[in-house]
Order: sequence, then C-alpha cells, then structure tokens
Amino acid sequence: MAYSNNRDNRRSEEGQSDLTEKVVSLNRVSKTVKGGRIFKFSALCVVGDGKGRVGFGLGKAGEVSEAIRKGIDDAKKNIVNITLTENTIPHEVIGEFGAGKVLLKPAAPGTGVIAGGAVRAVVEAAGIKDIRTKCLRSNNPHNVVAATMVGLRSLRDAQQVAAVRGKSVKEIKE
Repeated sequence: MAYSNNRDNRRSEEGQSDLTEKVVSLNRVSKTVKGGRIFKFSALCVVGDGKGRVGFGLGKAGEVSEAIRKGIDDAKKNIVNITLTENTIPHEVIGEFGAGKVLLKPAAPGTGVIAGGAVRAVVEAAGIKDIRTKCLRSNNPHNVVAATMVGLRSLRDAQQVAAVRGKSVKEIKE
C-alpha cells in the first residue's frame, strides 16, 4: 500500500490567496573556496492583505528566486493582525528591535504614506493609507522591518484598553 507524502500546507489556503508580496531587500554574500567564489542570496520579504494583516520573513538560498520563495513562505507563517483606525493607526508608537528604532505617527486623511523603503513596504502591505514615520537609529532593512512590526503589534484602540482596565470607552477617552 502506497502512502501519500503530500506535505502541502492546505489549512489556510483560502485566506492567503489575496496577499500582496514585496521583496524589501536582496543581499548577496560570497564564500571563497579553492575553485573560486560561491555566491548565496538572502531575501527579506513582506506579505500583507491590505486589511490589517501583515508578516515578514527571511529566505536564504543559492539562487535569487529560491531565496525569495523561501522568504515569502516564512512571511506567510508569521502573519499578525494589527489594530487600525480607518486608514491610519490609533496612536503614536515607537518600535524597537536591535539597533533599529522606528517612530510611527497617525496622520490626517489625505496625507498618504510618508515612510522610507523598508517601513513603507510593511505599512503598505498592512493597508495603512495615512501615516508619518521616521527611522531614528539604524537603517539596516532587517532591523527596521522588525522594529516596524514590533511597533504595529503594540498598537491598541480604545476598546482594547477599556477591556484591559475594566472601564468603559467613554471613561478612557476622558
């Protein structure tokens, strides 16, 4: 009797069909051996549905396309939900990861996305339309993307804060 070794991950195929995929950075490293140089590639990728779900991942391989595929697969495994208020974020927040530090500020409707390359990829994948950002320390794409994700994950709206404190939303806003 033959067994099927089909290991495709089918548990959430329907929820991942509308994800946008972006390559934030592509890096080539080389190792010198007796016969010459061996090149390897790493790809930092971001995926999001534009409705408050976003994730990032890192893929490494001997070919660019394989590294990108691995990065996107890793990003799909690390998707998180973030709190949005209409087209912006509910409050100002600073995200820190390693040497990366990112300031995220809500903006009025029509402002657009004011952000650098790595932060812009995460914010647009999450579906935020109006935001102002600033990288305060490192501009290394890996640390900046991770710091942005830390900041977005820490966002809370009035209902969530009220539930934690055991008060009403009206009491929180006063």
